[in-house]
Amino acid sequence: GKPLKSILHCEEDIPIYAASITPRGVAAAAEVCDGLFPIWMDPEKFSVFEEPINKGFAAAGNKTLADFNISPFVTVVIGDSVEECMMPIRGNMSLYIGGMGSRDKNFYNDYAKRLGFEDEAVKIQDLYLDGKKAEAAAAVPDALVDAGHLVGPAERIRERSQRWIEAGKKGHVS
Repeated sequence: GKPLKSILHCEEDIPIYAASITPRGVAAAAEVCDGLFPIWMDPEKFSVFEEPINKGFAAAGNKTLADFNISPFVTVVIGDSVEECMMPIRGNMSLYIGGMGSRDKNFYNDYAKRLGFEDEAVKIQDLYLDGKKAEAAAAVPDALVDAGHLVGPAERIRERSQRWIEAGKKGHVS
């Protein structure tokens, strides 16, 4: 085939971001990209990414957090009932933690474990792979949902968003 050539000539640099959560993927992003899109990031657990980001920066030779944006996906569900607001997120998280990959190779399951939910991740995966999807969703702990999402009444979301604001001040999220 013939290679395609763009007819567009951009006059500005277009930042490149990677959506990665594995240590090697995060290190590669830190080395060659402008930023990272992690899923379900806990703003108080930057340590999950710190070592691989530093490895990537070292490989690049001249990068720091000032040169790299961490822009996590943060789901916001506003409503009177925290439990009801968590329900759709639980279903999504159980799919990823339990069903995205095999029992031996699931990047999201491994990530949930690194976030401090090892036993829960195993249980979610076992239930999901056994076809018990509703039970797998119910097994996603409140603390895991709350770690990376903003749910519930507006006042609760305002309070919980302070964690993200503090992480931004440290350069851990942008």
